Amino acid sequence: MARFDVYEGNTLSSVPLVLDVQADLLSDLQTRVVIPLKLHKATKRPTQPRLEPVLLIGARKYVLMTADIGTVQLADLQGRVTNLDNQRTVIIDAIDFLLQGF
Repeated sequence: MARFDVYEGNTLSSVPLVLDVQADLLSDLQTRVVIPLKLHKATKRPTQPRLEPVLLIGARKYVLMTADIGTVQLADLQGRVTNLDNQRTVIIDAIDFLLQGF
């Protein structure tokens, strides 16, 4: 488990992927803070670029649904897809905007 790892979402929901945003320092916890990623074309409303940036995973565009941030049990995170550390600035900016308004 590493910060900015992407995992397959719950097959029972409309969330294809989730992004782990929790600090690696807190890896002893049994939960992880995640943000859902939805296919760009699957979002029904216009994105707010700062709050809901578009992230590239392979050749596909996903929207970071920052306002839907939540936790999942560590044991439920399976099927690691990739790591988005190369897009960390955009991700951190979205979280800061959600929590601090800037």
